[in-house]
Amino acid sequence: MAIIRIPLLLATSALFLAGCSSTYYGAMEKIGFAKRDILVTRVEKAQTAQEEAKVQFTDALQHFLSVTKVDGGELKLKYDELNDQLKQCESRAKAVNDRIGSIDEVANALFDEWGNELVQYGNPTLRSQSQQQLQATRVRYGELMTAMRRAESRMEPILVSFRDQVLFLKHNLNAQALRSLDTTSRALQGDIANLVRDMEKSIREADAFIREMKPLQ
Repeated sequence: MAIIRIPLLLATSALFLAGCSSTYYGAMEKIGFAKRDILVTRVEKAQTAQEEAKVQFTDALQHFLSVTKVDGGELKLKYDELNDQLKQCESRAKAVNDRIGSIDEVANALFDEWGNELVQYGNPTLRSQSQQQLQATRVRYGELMTAMRRAESRMEPILVSFRDQVLFLKHNLNAQALRSLDTTSRALQGDIANLVRDMEKSIREADAFIREMKPLQ
């Protein structure tokens, strides 16, 4: 019975969440915020979250590099600082993940609504123009999400490396731990440089998408 109930529970939860989203969008439209407006706002918030994550990961790298240059007596203090940087990076990464998820949710709702409403046109020329605009917007949105997801995917491997090294430093507050950090830091510099590059590209894509969407509000 449990095997049957679990999919049923998941399906029920999905319907509940979809219903909540529909209720939310309906309530927002009543006070003058269409799905397009919500989409733009969420892209802006994701853009901010990525900018903050970029700064935080770069900051964490500087702390990481500083640990390799301290005397053994200061290692416990540096471990605490590095562990705090790790937690901040994890928090920023989660914020980016959540923001991107919220964009996808409203975008799908917007595109579904737009597509369903095409049949309401009496004028075939206007219908065709609207359909072309929908397709173009989907393409631009796809480019935006590709850039955002690519930047997002850069974070977890860095976090894995950070977690490993913070844990190793916790267990080995000695010269061997420092040598390990020094070796890892060179790889992290390259990884974070790639993250920053992809974050900046994603932020530019968001700027372009916002500019294209706003005139149509």
